[in-house]
Amino acid sequence: MNKAILLSSIAATICFSGCTQRVLDFTIVSTKNVDISKMADLKRGTGRVKGEDMRHIIMFIPAGQPSAKTAMDKAIESVPGAVALTDGVVTSNFWWIPYIYGQTRFEVEGTPLIDPNIEKTYKK
Repeated sequence: MNKAILLSSIAATICFSGCTQRVLDFTIVSTKNVDISKMADLKRGTGRVKGEDMRHIIMFIPAGQPSAKTAMDKAIESVPGAVALTDGVVTSNFWWIPYIYGQTRFEVEGTPLIDPNIEKTYKK
């Protein structure tokens, strides 16, 4: 009886588990057009921002593929005037309950670099 409970517990743990993988650590990254000659004018944001792109898995069929670029765009666009992220990380994770439902996603987190000229247009 105890072996059956143990095997059932192990099987449930394996079936209901997810996986998170650190894909990339970066010093500076952007999906926007950044004028490199004006890098000295950029200011660093005060806090960290996060963006994610997620897709559903219905039964065993994925409803699309998440995109790291979309997650990065969402993180950058969450701060007015931001053009890039510094000191960040890209992670990929998923979880799935077999033949029922699951999710797969990319998450991007970093400190925004803000272009003061663009930021001024948002404050008007």
